[in-house]
Amino acid sequence: MSFDFAPSLQSDSLELRPLAAADRDALHAAASDPATWAGHPATERWNRAVFDPYVDFLLKAGGTLVAIDRASGRIVGCSRFYVPPEQPDGIAIGFTFLDRAFWGGRTNFEMKRLMLGDAFAHVPEVWFHIAPTNIRSQTATGRLGATYVDTREIDLAGSGTPVPNMRFRLDRATWAAKLKERAA
Repeated sequence: MSFDFAPSLQSDSLELRPLAAADRDALHAAASDPATWAGHPATERWNRAVFDPYVDFLLKAGGTLVAIDRASGRIVGCSRFYVPPEQPDGIAIGFTFLDRAFWGGRTNFEMKRLMLGDAFAHVPEVWFHIAPTNIRSQTATGRLGATYVDTREIDLAGSGTPVPNMRFRLDRATWAAKLKERAA
């Protein structure tokens, strides 16, 4: 597959570009509210001692895009393209978080619109892996039109220890219909 897992993407309100080591402090500022991680399996990720190894993983793994609010120029979160371990010819989107100031608005949808548009130019479906306890991400993924497929033990973090992940699938036609619905 000739897919660029680290593209630069842009809309009127949001810029996505590859994560760089120099982004660590700004990304931590976006992640530093404990409430951001309350429903996430890594509830302590707001803590710098927990956050830094996470960023190290993202830098090493590649495919992570920082989200920059164009109005302020501030990094407000990130998301990542990756190859799903159980779908070696596929594309997945995950490892997403946003500064709480950007919850409930259009930022997550805009980030996913940019990423899905790029992915669907190359594959007919995109996968999402979400921890069973992460209700907020399950809800947001459902709003994109993705549907639950199953739950599997998968090692996404390269730790050698598979953990339960709910798998959601979004196909190109469903996404196109969701975009039409939102535009109406």
